[in-house]
Amino acid sequence: MNLKQGVTGLLFVIIGFAGAVQAESAKPLRLATTTSVENSGLLDFLLPEFKKDFPYELKVTVVGSGKALRLGRTGDVDIVWVHSPVSEKKFVDEGYGVRHKMVMRNDFVLAGPVNDPAQISTEKNILNAFKKIAATEQLFVSRGDDSGTNKKELS
Repeated sequence: MNLKQGVTGLLFVIIGFAGAVQAESAKPLRLATTTSVENSGLLDFLLPEFKKDFPYELKVTVVGSGKALRLGRTGDVDIVWVHSPVSEKKFVDEGYGVRHKMVMRNDFVLAGPVNDPAQISTEKNILNAFKKIAATEQLFVSRGDDSGTNKKELS
């Protein structure tokens, strides 16, 4: 799926949800999304376009995937846009979400010191790289915030 297809799909999801919520424009549509989405600049493009065509105020909360899904479970937001596929599936399977739609994906880069103490610079498998870091007891820094990125690090 390319970015244009993903964005179009997301707009249809938001539009469909907006129509189902309530025709009253006084009630904001609440979206919880991740720092990855925010940092991509996509919201800066989408929000003005959304406001042109729809009478809804869209309130955005930017948090990690875990927190966004918790906000969805408690009903504090109407839409979650996250990047933790296993958690997303569980969210929908438990009845908190209605539909899952992949919009975009992340690529992760593992960076380290030039002297490469864990000898991972030529490693092609990320799991093996993490195992080497652990086996050589090298320092590893993580956000540790229950985000999709953090869950991927721990998987």
